[in-house]
Amino acid sequence: MVCGEKLQYREKAVQLVCSFCNRPDVGHIVCPNGHYICEQCHNQDAMRLIEEIILTTDSVNPHDTAELAFSLPGLPMLGCAHASIAGGALMAALKNEGTASVGNDEIREVLQRTRRQAHGGYCGLTGVCGIAPALGACISVLTGARCGTDEPQRTTMELVTRVTRAITDLTGPSCCKAYVRASLEVAVAFLAENLAIALPGGRDVPCQYTARHPHGCRKKQCPYFAAKTVSAPG
Repeated sequence: MVCGEKLQYREKAVQLVCSFCNRPDVGHIVCPNGHYICEQCHNQDAMRLIEEIILTTDSVNPHDTAELAFSLPGLPMLGCAHASIAGGALMAALKNEGTASVGNDEIREVLQRTRRQAHGGYCGLTGVCGIAPALGACISVLTGARCGTDEPQRTTMELVTRVTRAITDLTGPSCCKAYVRASLEVAVAFLAENLAIALPGGRDVPCQYTARHPHGCRKKQCPYFAAKTVSAPG
């Protein structure tokens, strides 16, 4: 975001200073020239636009909303803004479908919970992709799950387990957009099975972002890959 150099991933956290806001921080991802962008600065512009899309869409298909958010020019190819896209797109679809009692307050609650657990690079550092807790937050809000509850907490954890499995099966290297697509497929099926809420399934849209992947697209190993794609701008 500062000089365009390929990012370096440290095995241990180091003391850093954000190149945008100058706040001290502890992080693992820097560029060779020493530039560092904190999580807040890295996502703030994209998050504002993502939230606008999520709160104003009238679609009942979470995949449609996610794909629209993917097309934002300022959205990084990888990063935890994708966790907010996943959770926000699902909640927006639930609001528009109408079976569950979901409004903009519930959507904002999911986005807030997601930001607490989705942090850039931590999919590799801890093995937890932020999309899993983002969709877990959706189920938690729907069921009223919290520490100490019985079935609601179990239901939330079951969805997170299934999402994590779907993400794991697509890893090597990671791709946030593939993770969102697969996770939403899992979440839609889970809602139908457990909460009797029917949302549309996935979209048969070939991925347009192959050439942008900084670690190398999995291509034919990815179910969303199409051999003849045009790289999206950005």
